[in-house]
Amino acid sequence: MLLFWFFTSCSFNKMYLQPKKVPADTKKLTIKTASDSTLVFFSSDTHQPTFLKYGKDPIDLNFTIESVVFKSSNGNILNGWVLKPKDKIPTITLLHFHGNAGFLISQSPAITPLIEHGFQIFAFDYSGFGFSEGKATRKNVLIDANSALSYMKNRPDIKNTKVVIYGQSLGGHLASVVAEQRQSDIDGLVIEGAFSSHKDIAAETAGFFGRILVREKYSAFKSIITFKKPVLVIHSSEDQIIPFKMGKKIFDNANAPKAFYEIKKCHICGPNFYSEEISREIKKMLNI
Repeated sequence: MLLFWFFTSCSFNKMYLQPKKVPADTKKLTIKTASDSTLVFFSSDTHQPTFLKYGKDPIDLNFTIESVVFKSSNGNILNGWVLKPKDKIPTITLLHFHGNAGFLISQSPAITPLIEHGFQIFAFDYSGFGFSEGKATRKNVLIDANSALSYMKNRPDIKNTKVVIYGQSLGGHLASVVAEQRQSDIDGLVIEGAFSSHKDIAAETAGFFGRILVREKYSAFKSIITFKKPVLVIHSSEDQIIPFKMGKKIFDNANAPKAFYEIKKCHICGPNFYSEEISREIKKMLNI
């Protein structure tokens, strides 16, 4: 019985992180989508990507990608991207915390539509994701997120911009925790499609036993109580992954100034369908 309890508990605690690991010496990846296949070449020690449609035609992006590596406080070397619009000088930087699966290439399309509205974005992979070293654990994710904020705050091209943490799904839950810990380093917080706590989302899957078996470690709805800067919570009423009520729970615990933006469509699809509206809400939150 004790072994069953132990292994069941471990499996529940591992369900939060499902990374796609990319070997450090990888030079080529093929990404298949519903419409086409994209070949990605990586060059240099920073894993700088080059995207080719059907493996031959360069993809003309409306933003630049600077791939960087930086050291997390846990000792792991992490991979990140600085994404900048080609035709605008950004005044706001979004620090993106992505969801629990995949890696930069698969997660970035959920945030890049905001670039066309003048935002620059710093996105990165947690330990054990993509080219980032180490093991994917909830402890490392929190350490990595704080390290990413410290790294980007020291970049000259980010120092003079407003900094907003934008977290999606697991990253939205994480964003609340980091924002509360680092209030003096940021100007605002955006949480999209996030669960309110590890125990809450486990209970959705396995009821009472899920709530008992999962260790909390940290939770969004508790951290948000003591966060004092502007908050924007975004959640789709059609979200099939994270219940809408969890977004409302986070919002209800947040302090003013705060706003709740209800959307439709799929889980963390806000920037893909509502980029103009979300951009407007972020700028309004910052009084810009």
